[in-house]
Amino acid sequence: MNAAGKTLVAMLAGLALMPNAVRAEQQEKPLWEVGAGVAAFSFPAYRGSDQTNNFLLPVPLVTYHGDFFKADRHGIRGSFFDSDRVDLTVSLALSPPASSEDIKARSGMKDIEGTFEIGPQMDFTFWRSENRARFVKLLMPLRAAFTVESSPKDIGWVFHPKLNMDITDLPNMPGWNLGLLAGPLFGDKRQHAYYYSVDPQYATASRPAYEAKAGYAGMQYLVGLSKRFPKFWVGSFVRYDNLSGATFEDSPLVRQKDYFAAGLAISWIISESSTRVMVND
Repeated sequence: MNAAGKTLVAMLAGLALMPNAVRAEQQEKPLWEVGAGVAAFSFPAYRGSDQTNNFLLPVPLVTYHGDFFKADRHGIRGSFFDSDRVDLTVSLALSPPASSEDIKARSGMKDIEGTFEIGPQMDFTFWRSENRARFVKLLMPLRAAFTVESSPKDIGWVFHPKLNMDITDLPNMPGWNLGLLAGPLFGDKRQHAYYYSVDPQYATASRPAYEAKAGYAGMQYLVGLSKRFPKFWVGSFVRYDNLSGATFEDSPLVRQKDYFAAGLAISWIISESSTRVMVND
């Protein structure tokens, strides 16, 4: 799984969409909001890479609270089923391409194409405070992955169950919101092979041929902090990845088994809908 690319896109989306976290209880909000901002990121070229990429990028801010389609701090999704304890939604993910010319471990190999992922996500709420300001959930997205190119290829599936705790209005820090996520990653053989296999024609003295297998792909831990102001929003995250025990940890393309990634963003609200809707965050 190309977590470098997915980290960038997921954090862009997560940081840009998180402004809805003002209060967790039901409240009246605009049907939609749009804005723009800037974000700085630092993370490895891909999960297991020993090269770090630093980015300063413009980011959009989009929120939408429709009956089916929603875009908020929980991501972009379609809601098929929503109860007090169980939610069934559509999970989406994108990752940008990466040139092997810029990655020493992949020198001479094929470039990594951008990917698109889509699939169902089931969320289970284990606990939630009466005012919905704090909750603990189990998020279970299962997505099929495809390359984004003239002839798209099916590159398997990704499963990333994770525990999510959100705390709105931190003690002595009114308006600040803390999000914690942790969970393992799994992928099938095609998914891992796309990023970690080395075909014989690309083998070198320092990069032997390697065939990646399906299964466990390591752990991820993420901490996010954000605050919504009347006309702008700020947010940050730190993520730790550990590939110890991953089925592909012996791949010559894995040069580093644990690392940190981080990002910081600020976005300004440009326009919002005059239509108001009641939202349970």
